[in-house]
Amino acid sequence: MRKTKVLFVCGQNTARSQMAEAILKELGGDAFEVESAGLEAGPGINPLAVEVMKEIGLDISNNEVTKVFDLFVAGRTYHYVISVCDAAKAQRCPVFPGICERRHWPFDDPASFEGSWEERVAATRRVRDQIREAVEALIAEVKAAQSGSSR
Repeated sequence: MRKTKVLFVCGQNTARSQMAEAILKELGGDAFEVESAGLEAGPGINPLAVEVMKEIGLDISNNEVTKVFDLFVAGRTYHYVISVCDAAKAQRCPVFPGICERRHWPFDDPASFEGSWEERVAATRRVRDQIREAVEALIAEVKAAQSGSSR
């Protein structure tokens, strides 16, 4: 069975795309090849994202921040390119070579959250849980499509 290749893209690759990548790697296992990137390279992984991912046993603190254009230039191909940022940024994502399905999952940006640390962690936790639900739906969809095509 071939691996389904997925790229998650957001503004700076510091929170939402990193969380989505880690969650799909964990839940999708060997059936998926997953990467994430930003339209620009951010300064490093958002500490809010690190905190809420540790709560579910996933450590993203040492992940690299990647620019989407670098993956494009390297000739990477994907079955799905999923932007997890606002629509304006999603439209700036390059079109990757080959056939891929582009999707847009708009999630709030933890970098924009205000309030105390606890309030910002709680808001980021909600985003993490929304991402997890979307990833679970994608896994189910891909598995259903693969089992349907193998008949």
